[in-house]
Amino acid sequence: MIVTEQKARATYDNILRLVDDPDVCDAIKFLRAREVVHYQRFAEALGIAQDKMNEKNFYGYNPAFDK
Repeated sequence: MIVTEQKARATYDNILRLVDDPDVCDAIKFLRAREVVHYQRFAEALGIAQDKMNEKNFYGYNPAFDK
């Protein structure tokens, strides 16, 4: 997913280099900013998921349950 968002952002940057119409540029800038936010949120979500996966699995081994 990250690669897709990076490609989209690069495409928007390329369009901005070629287009002179202010209305088109505004729309493309909005879309590019949205891709940046999506990238950041995806990275945060991935970090949270990885942290959760690294926690102890209390259902697989819970010493309090065996007492």
